[in-house]
Amino acid sequence: MPYLFFLRPFVQSVTLHTTHGELKIEVFCEAVPNAAENFLALCASNSYDNTIFHRNIKGFMIQGGDPTGTGKGGQSIWGKPFPDEVRSTLKFNARGIVAMANSGPDSNKSQFFITYNKQAHLDGKYTILGKVIDGADSTLDIMEKVQVNEKNRPLQEIKLTHITIHANPIADATLR
Repeated sequence: MPYLFFLRPFVQSVTLHTTHGELKIEVFCEAVPNAAENFLALCASNSYDNTIFHRNIKGFMIQGGDPTGTGKGGQSIWGKPFPDEVRSTLKFNARGIVAMANSGPDSNKSQFFITYNKQAHLDGKYTILGKVIDGADSTLDIMEKVQVNEKNRPLQEIKLTHITIHANPIADATLR
């Protein structure tokens, strides 16, 4: 009897290596192709290496992706902001949702944030590009506990040291 492999849609993931542990993120390439392309290209070009998470709000989210560390920097791979890719099927309904940070509609660049809890009030306002699939109950817990100043900047630096990109569609094959 021949073996047939049924592949699930291509799954792309990355591991963010931080000074506080690792976060493995599934990137939603099919649902948000522009945001996924931008995020993965910035990962592949080492643009996020040695950047800090500049904003940390317990119970809400942690934000990074700004090479200047100020919360005001960063560019997309196209050198200009790109449009939102809001999908009704993607919701801020769990801990570890990864989304593009922006300064208003259609202003996505390089910055992203990761939620610490459900944030339904953000639905329809930000492009969700992925979710944490490993590290939500360990690394995110450690990050969330870091003390911050009055502007929500961590008092102890939380640094994204480097990123590993994973791609193995065969790993998700079902043998029949």
